[in-house]
Amino acid sequence: MNLKEHIGAIPDFPKPGILFYDISPLLANPTAWRHTVERLAEIIAPYNADAIAGIESRGFLVGAPLALELDLSFIMVRKQGKLPGKTTALTYALEYGEDTVEVQTGCVGSGQNIVVLDDLLATGGTMAAAIELVNSLGASVAGAASIIELNFLNGRSRLSVPFDALIGYDQ
Repeated sequence: MNLKEHIGAIPDFPKPGILFYDISPLLANPTAWRHTVERLAEIIAPYNADAIAGIESRGFLVGAPLALELDLSFIMVRKQGKLPGKTTALTYALEYGEDTVEVQTGCVGSGQNIVVLDDLLATGGTMAAAIELVNSLGASVAGAASIIELNFLNGRSRLSVPFDALIGYDQ
């Protein structure tokens, strides 16, 4: 199945000059969505993960059903202030400024083997921060994956773990 047929391309969103790759049509097609989850499961199965960490917010859409498919725990990696209770945070640099990601304290166990998931890899900053945060809690990030990779931004070069994507765009 050609998954690119189920990805929308929205010009000038969220701002002029940006081409946004939209997974909404993929999610709307049960056959294509099941195929996506099954292919991602094949990619990450060799990592023998204990849990999947999904990055807010579309990474939740990818990671939660994948964790269920593989009978794994699911960990939410969210922006600062979005998780209840005690959290552990990591602040990282953006092109202009900084951002912070958090996980709930206690949901990442020391020695756990984790795979980090998102819907799309662009510059790699957020995924690299999520990997660093999970590793800082004593777990080991074995790999990372996404549905889409924007190859021209070379985000995978910022990652310290193996990375796979189902679809790549060169522009």
